[in-house]
Amino acid sequence: MRIDWLRDHPQYIDAVAAAHVEAFGALVPDWSVADAVRELRSHIHACAIPTTLLALDGAGDWLGSASLLQEDHRRIRQYSPWLASLYVRPQARGQGVGAALVARCVDEAAALGVGRLYLYCTAALTGYYARLGWRGHSRVVLGPLHVDVMAIDCAGASR
Repeated sequence: MRIDWLRDHPQYIDAVAAAHVEAFGALVPDWSVADAVRELRSHIHACAIPTTLLALDGAGDWLGSASLLQEDHRRIRQYSPWLASLYVRPQARGQGVGAALVARCVDEAAALGVGRLYLYCTAALTGYYARLGWRGHSRVVLGPLHVDVMAIDCAGASR
């Protein structure tokens, strides 16, 4: 497995956008695949925020993705920047793809001088992120979900 910039693999933008909307659309009910495609196409820079990273298998097919964003939800703008939209395709789950994407995003954020990176997730995933070094920060209501905002200090993250 290798991790690369989505901008270098534009053939996957439509599939990644559809997967993101299916997985995370409940949080933003008016978000469409076309909106997600536009957002991902705007991630044209490496080593910048916003950007999206892809995990790729040996044949070059995508296994998962994760983004770095300045804002991840209009109702929690007080925290920034974000690790967002961590998604691993069903056939690649349980193989360390998600953990590798998270670690790479934290490393990229640290390289950009980000001191603290945030994410939000449901309670079912807080243990997963805690095992990766994230800590609970706050709890907020986003649409139909109660979510936990978690944070990691990028410079001190041990991966």
